[in-house]
Amino acid sequence: MTNIVVLVKQVPDTYSERKLSGADNTLDRESADAVLDEINEKAVEEALKIKEAGEGEVTVVSVGPDRATDAIRKALSMGADKAIHVSDEALHGSDAIATAKVLAAAISKVEGFDLVITGNEASDGRGGAVPAIIAELLGLPQLTHVNELTVDGTSIKADRYTEDGVTHLEANLPAVVSVGEKINEPRYPSFKGIMAAKKKPVETLTVADLGLDAGEVGLGNAWSSVLEASPKPPRTAGERVEDEGDGGSKVAAYLVAQKLI
Repeated sequence: MTNIVVLVKQVPDTYSERKLSGADNTLDRESADAVLDEINEKAVEEALKIKEAGEGEVTVVSVGPDRATDAIRKALSMGADKAIHVSDEALHGSDAIATAKVLAAAISKVEGFDLVITGNEASDGRGGAVPAIIAELLGLPQLTHVNELTVDGTSIKADRYTEDGVTHLEANLPAVVSVGEKINEPRYPSFKGIMAAKKKPVETLTVADLGLDAGEVGLGNAWSSVLEASPKPPRTAGERVEDEGDGGSKVAAYLVAQKLI
């Protein structure tokens, strides 16, 4: 039996206009449609495949505001069994280190977990550091950027594809695995799954419930922050070259000025 924890995150839809809040330069999550991050769907799918190959339970863990419940419910409708949702105003503006601390504490609430699966990076931040920090905090081996994954008894085997070939990874359970975007194609939730998700348990916890101090998280305690931001300048019209016998020279001069040649 494999007890799997999957980390999921609600992010602004990549097709929506994303912007920063004018108050503190954090991501303005209310200005865009919110969805379950695509790489997290793949992490959920991989956990479900392992569960279906044997016996096990899949617990979804997420940190985010109240609306993150929508992303959690989608993961549950795909087939996950239960969820932990960490929601606390004190978390606003937390950096990768603080987020990893909170996630590690939430994972520790899952009794007897064998495996933690997450995406290699989220589309709203693209830091790619949280899985490694979690593994360090929990004292677990980490297998990163995984393209194929197999549980073999008390160990786990994975393949990572690179430009130079295939890297074979192996570790004893429990372990932390971050998956790449090519690992699988996530299933679509069925109507039955959507209805069943409404009845699956979602435990909501605060920072205090996890035994953490609010002084360890939040924008005021972040190791990095955005000091200033400005919108991308509007696109200007291109430069037209009139060919009077010297068109080639003009184009070459333009490319040199743009440092393209």
